[in-house]
Amino acid sequence: MTYDLYIGDQTFSSWSLRGWLMFEAFNIPFRSHLAGLYSGTLKEDLAELAPARFVPVMKTPDGIPVGDTLAMAETLAEAHPDAGLWPEDPAARALARWLVAEMHSGFGALRGDCPMQLLGVVDGFDPSAEVLADLTRIEELWAIARAKFGRDNSPWLFGDYSLADVFYAPVAARIAGFGLPVSAGAHAYVAAHLADPAFRRWRAMGLLKSYDPVPYIDGLPLSDWPGPAPLAAVACSGPSINDACPYSGDPVTDFLKLNGQVWGFCNPGCRDKTVNDPEAWPAFVAMVAAHSG
Repeated sequence: MTYDLYIGDQTFSSWSLRGWLMFEAFNIPFRSHLAGLYSGTLKEDLAELAPARFVPVMKTPDGIPVGDTLAMAETLAEAHPDAGLWPEDPAARALARWLVAEMHSGFGALRGDCPMQLLGVVDGFDPSAEVLADLTRIEELWAIARAKFGRDNSPWLFGDYSLADVFYAPVAARIAGFGLPVSAGAHAYVAAHLADPAFRRWRAMGLLKSYDPVPYIDGLPLSDWPGPAPLAAVACSGPSINDACPYSGDPVTDFLKLNGQVWGFCNPGCRDKTVNDPEAWPAFVAMVAAHSG
């Protein structure tokens, strides 16, 4: 029972991030397909998924296309009631749906002035009064959810990670990527997203592709991304400690060095996404741990 998910460029497509997290964060099996959001092939890539015009869009195991992240979220929640996409408590679930719907339809100033980019922090950005008003409302929603349904030992809005967190992950990325002013509580919530392994995997895959010019930021200077600093891994030559790729199980052909040890992968993509953030990939971490005793 595997879905097909069509997404845009990971570094910039905020809606695709939402769609991808719906599957990745809740362990719903899927295959991802990169559509040509910036290469000009988007219409062709989505031709068999009518009436889809934008990414993300998914195809169910029965072959039914579903576009728009809100429709995708509800379809997945119906098909996987035990996956925990929505909070179990009815009052919490109602509020979570409210937050998701307001995110889906609102915050136009934040969306327009601060497009998601995961490369670094735009230096010297001065938010407008309208962006600041959006941030005030977002912080209000986050604070109410945390006060009513959060847990002290969890950073997420409703205790367990839910679709509400999925929909606000791109907001966290915008706040981080433009260095927007938020309270300590909101900053902690943003930091939780940036440290989340699934979010880090998404960003690591996005960094596989470079852009010249970089979309959206019009040549503005960038400082370092504020998320956890990745371990220092570099591409290198073999041989490696392992004979099989930690992801596919296939024989290794490409290699990286981490902490003086060489590890192998079945293709350059597997290696390079791991170089970008080794700790984000559970299969790689488990392999290293197994060979380290």
